[in-house]
Amino acid sequence: MAPLGFFFSALAALSTTVFGASLQQVTNFGTNPTGAGMYIYVPDSLPTNPAILVAIHYCTGTAQAYFTGTQFASLADQYGYIVIYPNAPDSGGCWDVHSAATLSHNAGGDSLSIVNMVRYTISTYKADSSRVFAAGTSSGAMMCEVLAGAYPDVFAGVAGFAGVPFSCFAGPNMWNSDCANGNIDKTGAQWGDLVRAAYPGYTGPRPKLQLWHGTADTTLSYNNLGESVKEWTNVLGLSTTPTSTQQNSPLSGWTRNIYGSGQLQAITAQGVTHNIPVQASDVLAFFGLNQTPTTSPGTSTTTTTAPGGGTTTVTPPSGGTVPKWGQCGGTGYTGPTACVTGTTCIKMNDWYSQCQ
Repeated sequence: MAPLGFFFSALAALSTTVFGASLQQVTNFGTNPTGAGMYIYVPDSLPTNPAILVAIHYCTGTAQAYFTGTQFASLADQYGYIVIYPNAPDSGGCWDVHSAATLSHNAGGDSLSIVNMVRYTISTYKADSSRVFAAGTSSGAMMCEVLAGAYPDVFAGVAGFAGVPFSCFAGPNMWNSDCANGNIDKTGAQWGDLVRAAYPGYTGPRPKLQLWHGTADTTLSYNNLGESVKEWTNVLGLSTTPTSTQQNSPLSGWTRNIYGSGQLQAITAQGVTHNIPVQASDVLAFFGLNQTPTTSPGTSTTTTTAPGGGTTTVTPPSGGTVPKWGQCGGTGYTGPTACVTGTTCIKMNDWYSQCQ
């Protein structure tokens, strides 16, 4: 099998944050058809009915590497959501995104193991089933699109960094060179039919998607981003023409295309290889998870509609300084804008600025 995602050694060195809680393994979370490992990060302070983020590692990676190499756990301390870190059972650390079982609703494969981790977490922590999200890199990004296609009833949104369309890797082997090299070209309807066949008869809401890809990716061709856009605009009933385009968003040289009213975002990272850096704060803003939760009565709050339905009551931070990686500005933001010493408020996009 060709290597997938082995370029992510830099991830493990990114975070030196001291977390408020610790990563814990869960060994009995229910039906686990492939023997995937479950690790969970639960902040010391949680709001009532917290959201869930599933953070899915790349090939050759582990749950622990993605825990330490991304900011999702440290941001969970700030925003009060639970993070599930699945660990792939494959000896190479890759996810099953190819089998008929994993590509079908409740049929098995790694996708069902991950979904049962979510179901366990909802039951154990009384988490909000309408605010379940997934984010991943490389093979983990591919799994995000699998989850969006096979389990639209579970996930309100997904974000994938350097992935491929749902069912692009379908076949007998873990590795699909035709897809990896960008040689699979289908119409939007053909791609969309593959998604709809994953859960026949499903008529409920579909997850929102944020898809990221570097133009210099030689492991998973950049062509796959265009195929994913064709696939998901068809599934969501959107035009393939963006409703808006943002240049240099969130970083210089990156371009963000927005489709419909924002249900789909496709971000092109010009000149970036397969080792695309995870933009955790941008992902949280897209999911609506970048809000400080209400923790005590009598606090001024606001209620916002959560992606995928339902509402969540939140309160903006007030007074003091913003910690590193915290929000310090953006459209509608009313909290503090002064960053902790040693960090600067950086504009990520129109609705989110971050201390870094």
